[in-house]
Amino acid sequence: MRLFYQTLGMSRGSKSGAYGQLLRSLITSSCADGTTVEIKGLSPHRAVADQYRYLEFLDASEVIENGLKAESEGYDAFLIGNIFQPGLHELRELLNIPVLGLAESTVQMACLMGPTFSIININPKFNRRIFEGIRLQGLDGRMVSVEMMTVERPGVFDIALSDAEVRTSIVDQFVVVARRALEKGAEVLIPGGGSLMAVLNQAGLHQVDGAPVLNGITALVKTGEMAVNMRALTGVFTSKRLTYAPPSGKLLADVRAAYGDQVYPGAK
Repeated sequence: MRLFYQTLGMSRGSKSGAYGQLLRSLITSSCADGTTVEIKGLSPHRAVADQYRYLEFLDASEVIENGLKAESEGYDAFLIGNIFQPGLHELRELLNIPVLGLAESTVQMACLMGPTFSIININPKFNRRIFEGIRLQGLDGRMVSVEMMTVERPGVFDIALSDAEVRTSIVDQFVVVARRALEKGAEVLIPGGGSLMAVLNQAGLHQVDGAPVLNGITALVKTGEMAVNMRALTGVFTSKRLTYAPPSGKLLADVRAAYGDQVYPGAK
């Protein structure tokens, strides 16, 4: 099985940088035997501040192009390793292979691990988007809270990957904030963002007072493998009725005449 992992974090550093190395190690260790993963960032001038909607809109165009390329090159699933999942719904409409996102896969897995969850957030600008995403999944009734850490971002996470003292300070603060969520009734803890997930994993923090700290990067890879296996067993995965249905017939011909034959591969 071949998975394509679209990260936005590596556009701020090379594959040989600290985050790129840790991400590759984490993803590789998450894979079952026989699974290979291609990890790709965006262009150097992209993913500078993905919490801003306009900038996310610009980034999404490259994510979508990479998704189309991944399917044409024979990848079995396309994974979007970003909490805002740019291009997720557009690619589900476009592609035939499973398309999965970091936030959605993590929250769904959290619901298998416990009846309630909280998200430990690192940026106030994320809050509204987190609530919107959870509500879209229909799981807002199972989210206890979104708790806030107070850290500089994104630089502090890059430093933490190579500075044990900085890493310890982040872990210590996460535990303090996590316990506030546990006091409110949370039973699973979700770090809010791939950078925080990577730092906590490097520090070996996988639970707080018996509550799992769910690493979404691992959750995304394992959900991707499950989706590919489900499609292999049944021939289908993503619903192509209503929400993700592509255009067909005369409309599809008109669309391809306007936008090119490469759009909606496999649609009729």
